[in-house]
Amino acid sequence: MEKPHRNASVPFFFRNLDSIEKHMQELKKQLEILLVHYFREQLPTFPKGNLDAAESPDFILSLKKNRQKIGIELTRLNPGNASVPDERQTEVNKEQEHFIELAQHIFERENPHRLFVKFLFSDEVLITSERQMMASLQTAKLIRQALKNKKPGSFFQISLHDGELPQGIQNILIIGHPALTVSIWERSNNLGISNDVVDDIKKAIHKKDEKLKLYQKQRLNYYWLLITTDRLRGVKNFNLPNKVMNHHFESLFQHVFLFDLIKSEVFELV
Repeated sequence: MEKPHRNASVPFFFRNLDSIEKHMQELKKQLEILLVHYFREQLPTFPKGNLDAAESPDFILSLKKNRQKIGIELTRLNPGNASVPDERQTEVNKEQEHFIELAQHIFERENPHRLFVKFLFSDEVLITSERQMMASLQTAKLIRQALKNKKPGSFFQISLHDGELPQGIQNILIIGHPALTVSIWERSNNLGISNDVVDDIKKAIHKKDEKLKLYQKQRLNYYWLLITTDRLRGVKNFNLPNKVMNHHFESLFQHVFLFDLIKSEVFELV
């Protein structure tokens, strides 16, 4: 008699949910690998060593110089103080997401690259429905040209700026990495714009500080926290980087970094 599948007694719906959750976890780890390598490229003082994916913390860096090990935990800055978008902003967000889907579809018809792509749209100039097709064609062409000498499956990072992009787009961040099995194209700051970035950073640090005992079970020499944000910005119009860097943050981690993905800027907070 054929042995029953080990999940035979579990309804298909729940088995499918397990499969979706597993896929999402795999995708999350792929993004973490991509982001930590991007961070490594942008931090001149990043120590030399072997960087391996792990769990709790997310990565372990084995130093070549003294054989010490650094645990690196990643988290995304969550705009917990963000305002709920009004009806008009919700509609604008939908239009922008539709534009991204269109540009990705056009690009992938002729290109094998698996990419992580972030779009930062202008607040002043909108891509209207009448312009969407032409702008998406132009955008796909520009991305294709930017990747002309890039090998699929290699690691690279490219930034396109508003002088070369269709009106309505300020920046496009393009990252390729061997770990990516699917492409991810999305809006920057798609979680919202914060009313209090400093408070959001404090909460992110506190949340991870509470889990540090779990990470310390690895018995590593040092622990770093990397907080990523698509684009460091808030609803108030002032010099936000200066405000962040002039604030005194505290953490149980030996080092805490804030990484602005779009501008490729790293801020050492602790």
